[in-house]
Parts: sequence; structure tokens; C-alpha cells
Amino acid sequence: MSRSYSARLNRRRSTVKLLLYPVISIVLASMLPMILPIIADYPILPPFGFLVLLAWRLLRPGLWPIWAAGIFGAVDDVFSGQPFGNAIFSWSLAMIIMELIDSRYVWREFWQDWFLAAFFITGFIILSALINYLFKIPVSPFLLLPQITLSICLFPLILRSAAWIDSKRLAT
Repeated sequence: MSRSYSARLNRRRSTVKLLLYPVISIVLASMLPMILPIIADYPILPPFGFLVLLAWRLLRPGLWPIWAAGIFGAVDDVFSGQPFGNAIFSWSLAMIIMELIDSRYVWREFWQDWFLAAFFITGFIILSALINYLFKIPVSPFLLLPQITLSICLFPLILRSAAWIDSKRLAT
């Protein structure tokens, strides 16, 4: 047996890789609307950070404790321009509800995950609009429909991207 091959046997995974890949993907997804050159009068871009957080949570339920959503929400609040605390509250609430659902149901399939994601995405966008309304930033509910629809339709692609990142994270 060659020496280079035997050195790779019984190796340990990099803890930096195991921990940082999901974190970096959520932070980059939260920064994505700032990077994209899209200017609109009303919200059209999906909340990418929240979608990636949902994808990781559905893909790997025990990856983070519930309180991690507050930290990721704070990062998203800094980059999204929403009132500070909006994503902290919404993301934490979503993680608590998902934890309750996971403790109740042992397994789910793709369609159930997509339905759950659609429920959480719709709730997050509507709750964000209500919080903005409290800060005197009114948004018509009809203007939220394209953002909700686009977010729900993009979720399987984002879930697949998180699964690809997870496969790279767990390899070597």
C-alpha cells in the first residue's frame, strides 16, 4: 500500500470546516441582496439568509442550538436594512417552532419540508412587514406576494445548494 494512501485512512474531519461552512453560507446569503445589482420600489428579493438558515435547519436539525438563530438574525439585521431586532426575533421564533415540530414528528419528506418552509417564509415576510409598519414604514400586503412566491419557489434550489455544501463539508 502506498504511503500517501495510508495517510488518508482513518483521518479526522476538520472541525473548522465542519463549523464554518454552514455559518459562512448563512452570512454570505444575508449579504447577497446588497451585492446583487437589483433596484426595486418594493421588496422583490427573497430573504436569502433566512432561506439558507431554514435549509440548514431542515437538512441538519441538530447542527446548532436554538439561540444561534438570534446571532444569525443580528447579522442579517445589519445587512438587510430592517429595523434592528426584526430578524433576531423572527428567526428565533422560527427555530423554536421548528424545534417543537421536530420533537413531535420523527421524520419528514421533501413535500412536508417544502410546506414547512413555505409556512415559515410567508410568516417571516408578513411579520417583517408588520414590524416595519410599527416603525412607520408601510408596505402594502399585495406587494409582498411576489416576494413570498419567489421565495417559496427558490427554496428547493437553496435546499439543494445547502445539501451540496454539506456534502463538501463532510467530505475529507
